[in-house]
Amino acid sequence: MAVPTSYQDFTETLTNANPPTDWPDALKAMWLAATDNWEASHDIAQDMFNETGSWIHAYLHRVEGDKFNAGYWYRKAGKPFPNISLEQELQEITTNLLER
Repeated sequence: MAVPTSYQDFTETLTNANPPTDWPDALKAMWLAATDNWEASHDIAQDMFNETGSWIHAYLHRVEGDKFNAGYWYRKAGKPFPNISLEQELQEITTNLLER
């Protein structure tokens, strides 16, 4: 399946059993996060050694409720700790990935 071109297209894939295998790892991680598969999403994010991986990692620890750990990863990603809802941040990260 082709990479979605919008967040709306992305959300329409969330009823699938798994993310498409040909998607980039970052997008797969966000798909897994959106479908409440924290552990699998975290497994991908922690193996991404770049700012995007750190941003996803930060978001996941925020989901988990671990603000201290999330703060560390936001700093590594060069991002401030967000003042938006988790749902808004999920959309922000995913949209950022789709626009690349």
